[in-house]
Amino acid sequence: MDKPMHKLTRGKSTHSDKLTRWLGAEQVQRISDQTKDFYYPIPLHGVPGAVYAMPGGDFAGEIAVGAYMTKEDSARVVMKKMLAKAAAKAKQNKALGMLMDMIRAENKALYSVGSFVSIDAVIAAYTSGKGQAMNFAKTGVAASAIGNSMDLWTRVGQPSAGAAAAAAPGGTVPTSATTGALGFRNLGTANTGHYLNWTLGASVINNSLLLYDRIFAVAAGAALTSATSTAVTGVPTRYQSGTSSNQDYIGGNFCFPANPTTVLAATAHNWAVGASTTGMVYLDQASASSNMPVLTGLSACPVGGIDTAASQLSWFAPLAAGDVGIKALTNMQSSAAVATGTIDWVIGHPIAINACPIANMACLDDGLYTSLNLTAIFDNACLSFIELPKPATTATTYGGLLRCVSE
Repeated sequence: MDKPMHKLTRGKSTHSDKLTRWLGAEQVQRISDQTKDFYYPIPLHGVPGAVYAMPGGDFAGEIAVGAYMTKEDSARVVMKKMLAKAAAKAKQNKALGMLMDMIRAENKALYSVGSFVSIDAVIAAYTSGKGQAMNFAKTGVAASAIGNSMDLWTRVGQPSAGAAAAAAPGGTVPTSATTGALGFRNLGTANTGHYLNWTLGASVINNSLLLYDRIFAVAAGAALTSATSTAVTGVPTRYQSGTSSNQDYIGGNFCFPANPTTVLAATAHNWAVGASTTGMVYLDQASASSNMPVLTGLSACPVGGIDTAASQLSWFAPLAAGDVGIKALTNMQSSAAVATGTIDWVIGHPIAINACPIANMACLDDGLYTSLNLTAIFDNACLSFIELPKPATTATTYGGLLRCVSE
């Protein structure tokens, strides 16, 4: 079983100079700003070692590079090694040997990883029908202001646009078969899928994506348009365990309001129940009822936008002090009636963040040796993306390839 992410909340601080040399000072600061208010560690893609973005904006875990070269310089060195190995193996027509040597070009340490006994076992699984590759290409929309976040679920591309959620109280529990999901397949035994690696390119510099499992969504309806307190009874089916040592632990689950279809009226509003000082209601990791701190909405939130004001630099709704995840949403309400527009409240579970420090260049990121270390992806996972707070308002196009392997 993979090491639970919550165990790293007291991890050793990452060497700041090495991290800056690897990602660049601007990108390190941007990721810190985007995640400082989140309440749970998030694995950082593309940083060899085991680095996590931590609550408070710091980074924890060992970084295995960054002393002498940047990420881009290292990538060029690795690619030269991989091409040389590929050319030699192509002559011998040994595909498996080629894959093994490509891995060795990046890292010589062929040790046990996650629940696999060795990298040989990972390769054997991937090449024997338990591997999958998922292409994606999504075009976002322009943000209202720098610092806004966007939900790519309903955006055009591959996979095709996902639909708005069903009405309260039931809502929708999306799966890998839901239109809009990446199409993850259950290829191994129960709940034994793992992230392996992905390649990501972005048309705008310094944009970052969060890969997450979309586990629940419900349309706000009258909670938005007439400021009516609205109960929610639907619950997710993944990440519902209250036991912190379980892979299915609620810890890390987050909630956010996103606009699926119709721009909101230019009405100032907060997400609060009963009064502007009382946040919406949810069940926490211990299944206890809690009130969210009030979340400031975005006047005239565009279609595809996350309904959080840019001043908060946030892509999620905050939880009560001490809470580390949301089991279910139980009540929705806007502090003011927003006469027109749509909002879905969504619960997700983070998989990882991938940053693009260079525009229109494929960023190769690894989940085998870095902090992800074959992070679990559950059966029927509805994989999707969130644009983290944007450094520019420009609509951004993303494309890439996500690979997973199952036991």
